[in-house]
Amino acid sequence: MRLNRRHWRPAASLLATTMLFSAAAVTGAAAQATDNMEKLSNFQTTGASMEMETVPQTGPRVDAFNKTLSGIKLPDGFKIALYAIVPDAREMAVGPTTGVVFVGTRKSKVWAVTDRDKDRVADEVKVFAPSVQFKLPHGVCFSKDGFLFVAEQNRVLLFPAAEFFYEGPDVAAFQVVKQGDLIPRSEESYNHTARVCRIGPDDKLYITLGQPFNVFPPEKFDLFQKQGIGGIVRMDRDGKNREVYAWGVRNSVGMDFNPKDKTLWFTDNQVDGMGDDIPPGELNRAEKPGQTFGFPYFGGGSVRTAEYKDQTPPADSVKPQVEMVAHAADLGMTFYTGAQFPAKYRGGIFSVQHGSWNRTKPVGARVMFTHLNDDGTAAGTEPFAEGWLTANGEYLGRPASVAQLNDGSLLVSDDTSGAIYRISYGSN
Repeated sequence: MRLNRRHWRPAASLLATTMLFSAAAVTGAAAQATDNMEKLSNFQTTGASMEMETVPQTGPRVDAFNKTLSGIKLPDGFKIALYAIVPDAREMAVGPTTGVVFVGTRKSKVWAVTDRDKDRVADEVKVFAPSVQFKLPHGVCFSKDGFLFVAEQNRVLLFPAAEFFYEGPDVAAFQVVKQGDLIPRSEESYNHTARVCRIGPDDKLYITLGQPFNVFPPEKFDLFQKQGIGGIVRMDRDGKNREVYAWGVRNSVGMDFNPKDKTLWFTDNQVDGMGDDIPPGELNRAEKPGQTFGFPYFGGGSVRTAEYKDQTPPADSVKPQVEMVAHAADLGMTFYTGAQFPAKYRGGIFSVQHGSWNRTKPVGARVMFTHLNDDGTAAGTEPFAEGWLTANGEYLGRPASVAQLNDGSLLVSDDTSGAIYRISYGSN
């Protein structure tokens, strides 16, 4: 049938009307979110429903998880069990007083995980602060005095005493960095948006800022270096006095401070498309502010990138402490400060390998452990928990991060399966 104006004019009119309604809906939602933030920062109610979303912790999924966990290999004396079913679980922050675990995601929700009877299995998983409209709230971290920070794609929020007031939909919330001020809006991307935050020994807030490219073009160099995109920035806890702490980092999705010597360690995901076995993933150590870590001149370790092969790298580029297997996707990490595990593990680093996509033979999907020398440098890295990757290359789960529970056990998040596991030692 041949179409004429009679056929397409109504359709065009309908499309225009739909677009207007859609734009109005988006504008309305944004206005509501802004209004809610203002109310919460003034300790006012938003009218949000008290019927908050919860995640069932029973049913056939539990049996499926237990079956997978029965095949996980651990050192002698350790065991692993399901702690909680948590959709899209990534970074975790453990409440210093109550042990409530706040879980960030790469979507639009933060979850609160509660073990009320302290049997080391979660009793309740429910949405945190539903009256706040989150956007990629991946980074969650606590200060020692109990303030919860949430680092989103382009905003940083503060929730004082979150572990005591998370039961209702409205929680006191404040903007440390306003929406659109963490990075320039022009640099917002769907790629490498998972922020990680920590409060340092200096009581400042540290945030990783992944750069969105595989290897960024030269025209982005000055802007990214100035803003700390492709690096780690730090600022006062109120967002003031921001500075670039470390740069030359492709995409870090894991960092923590060594409590012994106060150095900052971080994982880094390296350049894709260079082959199965290069470049290596990295575990790095920053001893002071202002250091640079090789990217974009190096794709990982000492492997040069094609895009910057003709340029001279900075002479003081810091080499990684550990070169991990290529394309294993090293993500979350934590120093072990507990007393439950044997002495061998105390003061060392647990980190995860999420698993590769850019490799013909998959690797990763495991928890690694790094020993340290007396001088604070890395002595060696070995697998600690593995078995989520089958012999035929199928992922049964993909560990995303680790955190230490208050009893000294280790929590492992799995965003693919939507769960948190607990690794304990002995009868604990």
